[in-house]
Amino acid sequence: MDTSMSRGPSRNFVALILGIFVALGLLSGLLVSRRAQIERHERTARAYAMLPARMLWVWERPEDLRSVDPSTVGVAVLMETIYLGVGQRRTGIAVQPRMQSLQLPNGIARVDVVRMETVDGYHLEASQSALLAATASQLVRNARTPGIAALQIDFDAKKSERGFYRALLQHVRAEMPPTLPLTITALASWCSTDDWIAQLPVDQAVPMFFRMEPDRRRMMATEAKYRVTEPLCMANIGVSTHEPWPPDIAGKRVYIFSDKGWESDLAVLRGLPNVRQQTNSEVGR
Repeated sequence: MDTSMSRGPSRNFVALILGIFVALGLLSGLLVSRRAQIERHERTARAYAMLPARMLWVWERPEDLRSVDPSTVGVAVLMETIYLGVGQRRTGIAVQPRMQSLQLPNGIARVDVVRMETVDGYHLEASQSALLAATASQLVRNARTPGIAALQIDFDAKKSERGFYRALLQHVRAEMPPTLPLTITALASWCSTDDWIAQLPVDQAVPMFFRMEPDRRRMMATEAKYRVTEPLCMANIGVSTHEPWPPDIAGKRVYIFSDKGWESDLAVLRGLPNVRQQTNSEVGR
């Protein structure tokens, strides 16, 4: 007598059903996570869009910027420098906080900048978990500063350091306030010929078009290979007060580095009635 029909579903069939439910659960979790990422990016994009079109980089000098108009100008302030690869085993960090005075007008939008530098001779790798955790923790601490409009990381990562930098940014983005924009500075080449930043978990990047090699600076306005093509870099540009500016700055948020300090370079800034419409021939003379 055949009793196979009375024994219920086979083990393989049950395993198949369970596998389908597990897969559906994982897919649902991925979709929810992806949706959360999209919503977070939309919130941070809206927050970053509120920044003024003209942002002053404020580096390690005593600065009094109380005379600037906070309705048209914001600041990106170097708050500390993190040195990577210190200590007896060279697996730690050293933090140098801002030492110079800074006076700002009430209500000005402020982006906090953290500079990172690798100690000479140190080889930075993504597998250095202790160093990665310590650096991420310090950056997240900066991101939780009350009242800041965004966090900006300034790190000229070498090719061998990119794995570490990518992993670091992933840690920071996961732990920092979800509505706070995360931005980075970028070498101009990262936004054109050497585009490796496309998948980084940042909201925007600021390509720096100053202190470049003279030949590249002359060619960047005409050579297609020096033009910005990376979407993360499209909305911003970094320039300095005493070097020629690229011609294609219309519609961009312009970060301006002061070569001589804002005490003297504010006069240069006041000569720019509308920074979005300036051209290479009008500035940097």
